[in-house]
Amino acid sequence: MTGITPLMTAGGSAGGTGLAGEILIGGLGALAVLVFASLLLPLKALAANVLSVAAAYGVLVLVWQQGHGAEAIWGLPATGAITSWVPLFVFAFLYGLSMDYEVFLLTRIREEYDATGSTDQAVITTTGRTGRLVTSAALILCLAMVALSAALFTFLKVFAAGIGAGILIDATVVRSLLVPALVAAFGRWNWWLPGRAARLLHSPAGEKDSELRVDQR
Repeated sequence: MTGITPLMTAGGSAGGTGLAGEILIGGLGALAVLVFASLLLPLKALAANVLSVAAAYGVLVLVWQQGHGAEAIWGLPATGAITSWVPLFVFAFLYGLSMDYEVFLLTRIREEYDATGSTDQAVITTTGRTGRLVTSAALILCLAMVALSAALFTFLKVFAAGIGAGILIDATVVRSLLVPALVAAFGRWNWWLPGRAARLLHSPAGEKDSELRVDQR
């Protein structure tokens, strides 16, 4: 084939994805520390987002690369490989959307915690108030991806399947079940910050927890 190569090489694709992932994860992780005024919550958020992306990649491999369901749903055989730009675009789109859901959910939990002082009550109240909103927003995006998957081009079908599956898993399993459960399990550790960092970020909960740790020593 002559002219511009339509697909990147495996090494170039992996290098570009790795660099983009490092920049995105590092930048959003630092921002999450400022937003949540916590060390544990940003780490949990990063892990949950990576889990959602990994699940989407698993669907792409299972359905398209190995062909389990591609022919039944779209009438197409297994592709045997995934176009090099698709994982990168899926990662960027899904990771950003997942972090958006995470910030929305944890911000509401933090507000309830500051008002009540109870992590369990904050989780229960927030889940009850935001669960349907998050699920409805995810459903709208999933339907949009279903429409996109009807496109004539196979690479668009693959992209839409990855995004749609990732959004569905993220909203129903990760945000609705896993994240609230972990926040409830960690309790007051969710809001802990070192004393200087807590004062710098003006975190009353972090300052209080830091003082408690010092008193206990």
